[in-house]
Amino acid sequence: MIKLTDQILTETIRKRPLDSYKGTYGKVVLIGGNHNFGGAIIMASLATVYSGAGLTTTITDASNQTSLHNWLPEAMFADINDLEQLTQLVLSADVIVIGPGLGTDAKALTVLQLVLKLVTLKQTLIIDGSAITLIANHRLIIPQTKYTVLTPHQMEWQRISGIAIKDQHPDQNWLVAHQLGATVVLKSHQTEIYTDTKIYQNTAGTPAQATGGMGDTLAGMIGGFCAQFANQDNAVLAAVFSHSAIADQLAQSQYVVLPHQISQQIPQFMAKYAK
Repeated sequence: MIKLTDQILTETIRKRPLDSYKGTYGKVVLIGGNHNFGGAIIMASLATVYSGAGLTTTITDASNQTSLHNWLPEAMFADINDLEQLTQLVLSADVIVIGPGLGTDAKALTVLQLVLKLVTLKQTLIIDGSAITLIANHRLIIPQTKYTVLTPHQMEWQRISGIAIKDQHPDQNWLVAHQLGATVVLKSHQTEIYTDTKIYQNTAGTPAQATGGMGDTLAGMIGGFCAQFANQDNAVLAAVFSHSAIADQLAQSQYVVLPHQISQQIPQFMAKYAK
């Protein structure tokens, strides 16, 4: 297992060319946030925009539109109940993040099944939260894409992998990750990342992160990094490390680190490592 350090940041984060424009840094579509869990998709969207994605569209319940734009005027909004518009937005995306606050009801299942049907070999797909639970519960097939990421915590990994938490050892986890055809970010106090060829362990992180919304923020960061940086493995690794390293910095003067505080620090943090 390879220890993940800040070396991944200098290998991944690049200075932006002078001729950059918003299209240079990718189109990210985030899908989730039902009537009760709008905060999850808003936190994920914050992280995507602050990570530097060129264009970000949040497809969520209409009840979340005002809050989304209060927090993040840079993100575009679409109603998750408008499946025709959702289809067009998903087809036009470079990166799709689905799951934060999506829920597990029939409507959520319909949306997830549609997205899994639409995604193509040219797109990156990041599956988080309740979308992982839906895939496990309904035995949905994860489609082939350019690059797929699963971001489960240990209970979600148990559901989709069939490996009990007590038996979640690296060799077993890597085998199932290969079977699923995905990079797996297995979240814990020392998050493990299973790529196609290697296993990494995050060396950053703090108990101050133990609060709701951390995983949503990480999923959004992964989306933003994957939209910008060509090496998708490195993009995932850099997002995971950055998420925890920023929290470590904030925890020097705070008892609890809130997810949106991490997002707000991302641009300054990335600037230090841009080469």
